Amino acid sequence: MTDAKYDVLGIGNAIFDVLVKTDEAFLAAHGMAKGGMALIDEPRAASIYRDMGPATEMSGGSAANTIVGIASFGARAAYVGKVKDDQIGRLYAHDIRAAGVAFDTSPASGGPATGCSYILVTDDGERTMNTYLGAAQDLTPADIDAAQIAASNIVYLEGYLWDPKSAKEAFVKASTIAHDASREVALTLSDAFCVDRYRGEFLDLMRNGTVDLIFANEAELHSLYQTSDFDTALKQLRDDAKLGVVTRSEKGCVVASRDGVIAVPAFPIDKIVDTTGAGDLFAAGFLFGLVRGAGFENAGRLGALAAAEVIQHIGARPQVSLKELAKQARLPV
Repeated sequence: MTDAKYDVLGIGNAIFDVLVKTDEAFLAAHGMAKGGMALIDEPRAASIYRDMGPATEMSGGSAANTIVGIASFGARAAYVGKVKDDQIGRLYAHDIRAAGVAFDTSPASGGPATGCSYILVTDDGERTMNTYLGAAQDLTPADIDAAQIAASNIVYLEGYLWDPKSAKEAFVKASTIAHDASREVALTLSDAFCVDRYRGEFLDLMRNGTVDLIFANEAELHSLYQTSDFDTALKQLRDDAKLGVVTRSEKGCVVASRDGVIAVPAFPIDKIVDTTGAGDLFAAGFLFGLVRGAGFENAGRLGALAAAEVIQHIGARPQVSLKELAKQARLPV
C-alpha cells in the first residue's frame, strides 16, 4: 500500500472532550447509564458542566482519536470532521494538526457550537459519555473531498456518524469514492447503544460491501447479533464481514476472516486509570499494522499496545510516541 498520499483517513464527529473523575452517586443523581453514551442537548450539557468537578479538556471524537494514534505510529493520517468557527473549534483544529494529522474540513460559520462530550470516569476506569453533537452533526456530503478520499489507502468511519442524516450521506459518498479507487473502508460500531439504534443498517453495510472491515467490542457484537453467545455471534460476523476485529478487554482480541480466527492477547498494564479511547487506539494500532502489511497477528499486537498505553492515563490520546513504544516492544513499524 504505497501509492497513496495518506495511509488512513478518518471521518467522524469532531467532539471536544471534557473529562472528569466522579462517583456512582453523581451518575445516579443525573440519571446516567454507567458505561454508555447518551446524546444530549445544549441545556442538558450546560447542567452537567455546571455540576461537574475540575475537568481535563482536550480534542476528541472516536475516529479523531484513532487518526491521532495512527499519526503517533508514524503513518500519514488525515481527518474529516465538522467544527464551528468558535473558540473550541479553533482549539480543536490546532490540536489535531499539532498531532501531525491533515485536517482541512471548512469550519461552520453559523449554527450550533462545536460539539462537546462530557466524560465521567469512575474509580474503576469506566467512562460514561454525554455527548452534545453540535456542529459535528452538520457534516455533509459537500465536506467530502473526492481526491482526498481516493488518495487514502483506508477510509475509517465511526458508527456514531450514523445518527445525523447528512453525515450518513457523507459516509456513503466516501465509501463509494474509496471503493471506486480500489481502497478499503473500515467501520467501528462505536457503542452498543448505537448498534441498538441502527442494527439493520449496519448489517446491510457489511453484507452489501459498503464496508470491508468491522471493529467491535464484545458488547457491540452481542448487540449486533442479539445473542449472548460469543461464538455464535463471531460465526455470523465471519459470514457478514470480509474482516472483523473484536476487542475483549483483558482477554485481548480476535481477528475473524473467512479463512479463520486469530486470537491475540492483551498487553500487560500496571493499572487501569481511564478506559476512554481504548477501542479507538486499538483500531489505530490495527490499521497501522494493516497498512504496513504486518499481518493480522502483528496488527492485533500493535492495537493491544496502543490500547494499553491509553488506558493508563486520563484522556483518549497517546501521551508518548506509539512508534517508539512499538520499537521497544519489537513490533514492526
